[in-house]
Amino acid sequence: MRSQPEPTRSRRADVGAARAAAIHMIVLPGGAYAAHSAHEAEPIAGWLGGLGISASVFRYPLHARHPEPLLALRAEIRRRREQGAERIGLIGFSAGGHLAGHAALAPTADPRESVQFAVLGYAITSMETETYRPSRIILLGEDASPDLRRETSLDKLVTAQSPPFFLWHTAEDIYVPPEHTYCLAAALAAHDVPHTVHVFAHGPHSLGLARGAGDAVAWTTLAASWIAEQIDAPARSTTTSHRWRQGQTP
Repeated sequence: MRSQPEPTRSRRADVGAARAAAIHMIVLPGGAYAAHSAHEAEPIAGWLGGLGISASVFRYPLHARHPEPLLALRAEIRRRREQGAERIGLIGFSAGGHLAGHAALAPTADPRESVQFAVLGYAITSMETETYRPSRIILLGEDASPDLRRETSLDKLVTAQSPPFFLWHTAEDIYVPPEHTYCLAAALAAHDVPHTVHVFAHGPHSLGLARGAGDAVAWTTLAASWIAEQIDAPARSTTTSHRWRQGQTP
């Protein structure tokens, strides 16, 4: 049998462009569920646009109790699908990272609300810890039950069917300690969910694009490569391997 010729570079580019056009990424800025941090909003969408990726900022409800922010984001995901997006990626920071992870992991009966991959920067992942308490109080209330705190903790929502995650943090973050990222990463690993983790040695909370912030600026290059992998993937990976990349330096 005669072997088939290799696809030309232009054909590969066309396929990649077509897949990228079918993806839309929703940006969720942080702000402790009390504000929307400007440097984690349009600048992030602009960076994604520079990569050739359709992106928009979603300003979810503030000072709102669960599940209002989650329901609002799911409505936005449905709206983007109605506009032609076949696959949805989420990128969120701090409290916006919690909301992104929540939408990606919490069960839903509506396939239009599905999330294909998520990028979380210095995200709040657990509502069971006492760190960054203000976000928890806004979202769940002062007297949230242990069950509610557990149901809104991302590590408790991971299953083998969860989408791939890219996680990054800094070891010096005193507001949302890197334990939040380690906790979610451990749950993803335990369920064999594809994921990548980068924890940089230096840098405060709320870095955004991290320009001028030392080694942490590399997160955008690393994330761009990872997002490209998700664009090229025809469907949810079924591999049982996971990847843990430690970006921390001595």
